[in-house]
This record gives sequence, C-alpha cells and structure tokens, in this order.
Amino acid sequence: MYDVKPNLVIGFHGCEAEVRDMLLHNPDEFKMSRKPFDWLGNGFYFWENNYYRALEWALDKQKRGIIREPAVVGAVLNLGYCCDFMEAQHLRLLSVYFRNMSEKYSALGKPLPENKNLPWQGSGDRVLRYLDCAVIEFMHREIWKGVKAGMMEKQSVLCRAFDSTRGVFTEGAPVFEGAGLFEKTHIQICIRNPNCILGFFKPRKEIDFVSWMEGHQASQMTTDAA
Repeated sequence: MYDVKPNLVIGFHGCEAEVRDMLLHNPDEFKMSRKPFDWLGNGFYFWENNYYRALEWALDKQKRGIIREPAVVGAVLNLGYCCDFMEAQHLRLLSVYFRNMSEKYSALGKPLPENKNLPWQGSGDRVLRYLDCAVIEFMHREIWKGVKAGMMEKQSVLCRAFDSTRGVFTEGAPVFEGAGLFEKTHIQICIRNPNCILGFFKPRKEIDFVSWMEGHQASQMTTDAA
C-alpha cells in the first residue's frame, strides 16, 4: 500500500543540449537507457532534485569527449509504484531475486556479472554496475512474467510491475578527513513507465534576488514619480 509514491518529484537529467531541446519540443520522443551497467536497471534516469549533479555529470561527459554541449533538462515526475531501495522491504525483495538468479546461473554453469571500476577510476565506487543491473532486470522480468500470467488467466495477481526504481548512492571521497559524508552522494531515479514523466522543462538560471528587488523597487519609484 505504501509502495505508491503520491507526491510529485522534480528530477534533472544531464545530457547533450540537442537532446534537451528535443525533449522540450517533442516530449513524447525519448529513449530509455538499456546499458548493461545501469545502476537501477534500464529506464530513463534523473538526479532527484539535484540540478548541479546533473550538470556536473554532463560536464564530465564533455571532458571525455562524449558530449559536445552539456545541458540539463528538468522533469516533473510521479514515481507511481516505486521500487525504492531506501526501503527495507525492497532491499529484501531484491536479495530474494539475487538468490534465484544465482541458482539459475549456477545451474547453467555461468559466472555472475560483476560490478567494476572504470579503467582510470581510483575511488573504488565501481560505477559499472553490471551485477546490480542484472539482478534488478532479472527481478523486473520475473515480476512481469507473473503479471502476464495473471492477465492471460484474467485473474487479479499479487505481483505488479514497478513504474520506477529509486536509490541513494554514497559516491565519491569523504567531504573532509574522517567524514561519514561523501562528496557525490545523491538520490537517483530510474523511470520505467513513461507515463511517470508528466512533462519536461528548461531550468531557469538563479538570479540575485536582493539585486533584483532593488532594481524592481527603483523602477517602480521612477514609474510612480512620473
């Protein structure tokens, strides 16, 4: 009952400026990520209420020659039926599916995927999450099998496909020596059901509110004096 998120969430997606403009003009035309190392499984990714991390991500991609013109697009999201890995029941659920997947791999004589570092990475964050992605996608596939079986039998079933996944990641170096807080800690959202994306928007630039007020008041005084 409490797995459905009733509130709207603001998410930010770092991308190429061309992609941002395309999403603003054609919001129904977007691609889901299908990479085998996606942190929360396949879907459309957002940094939850974190414009600067989205921009930082895009700038990092520019430095590596992947993005020409870094940009950020905002979105209003309804997470719907969310597999939230900040909640105990979903972590337990994922561990059950991991055991099931491990048994299948073992029966086939296949090694499990592994999370890996990038070749130049020294932080140990293992940002290539092959294992995590494989387990999450295995969970989604198994749940979907149950959903389809129930639909074919025209019966209501307890299993229900997740609309989104959500998780917190304590990434990066400590913010100071001995700290339990890390410089790149963030909440990430992966949208699986496109209907959860209610709309895209171009983020505004923050202004100096005090200067703006002073200018606005000065303009008003001039108008009143006239």
